[in-house]
Amino acid sequence: MSDRAGSNARTLEDRLVAGFDSWRFAVMEPIQLRLARMKHEHEYEALNQTPMVTVCVPTYNRGPLLIERAVASVLSQTYENLELMIVGDHCTDNTAVLLAEIRDPRLRFYNLPSRSRKYTQTVENHWFVGGATPANMAMELARGHWIARVDDDDTWTPDHLEKLLRFAQRGRYEFVSGLYVEERFGERKVVDGVRALDPYYTRRPAVPNDNSPKIGGVSTWLYRSYLRFMRYNANCWRKEWNRVWDVDLSLRIHGAGVRMGFLDEVVSFVLPRPGESSVGLEAYKLTEKDKLEQYRFDA
Repeated sequence: MSDRAGSNARTLEDRLVAGFDSWRFAVMEPIQLRLARMKHEHEYEALNQTPMVTVCVPTYNRGPLLIERAVASVLSQTYENLELMIVGDHCTDNTAVLLAEIRDPRLRFYNLPSRSRKYTQTVENHWFVGGATPANMAMELARGHWIARVDDDDTWTPDHLEKLLRFAQRGRYEFVSGLYVEERFGERKVVDGVRALDPYYTRRPAVPNDNSPKIGGVSTWLYRSYLRFMRYNANCWRKEWNRVWDVDLSLRIHGAGVRMGFLDEVVSFVLPRPGESSVGLEAYKLTEKDKLEQYRFDA
């Protein structure tokens, strides 16, 4: 699903904020990366080491589905040295109660004291950045040497972390991702990564013999925790292109010079939520009226 601006006209404020952010990230993040590497790069690289992985999950009022999908698949991983850091975007349902019933010391939950609403009153813009604030808080609270991401309604293969971590250690990568299975309208397919310099991202002609790294979906990400200074940009909906929060971050990670690798194996599943037939922005638009009522955008 394209993330073009569509019918939402960009204001002068949108252009100024997006332009300043792009300049700020391009200047500062490569410098921050070099400083982080000087301090942490050689920690937990050897294959015989088992560093803690923090799995970050932003969520909002999906308690039962969160438990059934993300929580169940993370806590049943073959790689056990992990913590599951769930951050609610001011959840008002039974999420906290359900999580408290799970007697696993690796599980942590923090609920934001108020909703994050740094976007205009449209379902499309909510989808572009809706989980950015709780995801940033989850990274801030992470105690692991590696960070993994999974959406609350996605699932992993049982060996997801084990495969990605060993792949990253073997290749000395700082960020890795992989293939995932996606279901739309009853049909499942394996989704490949998209190269960082692909015209879809750059809006420029294809690069001859493009060998830029492939980047997989966010629920396949695993990266060094010293990269947490690269936070999700809650203003990326203001951009003309690449307005989705995880796409924006992954391209900034590439632009800063992070060593990136791609595992050509399926490690995650992105499936429709109950009562829906598709995923991503397409699913949001198919149920727009319900989403507008659910999120109750403030003026």
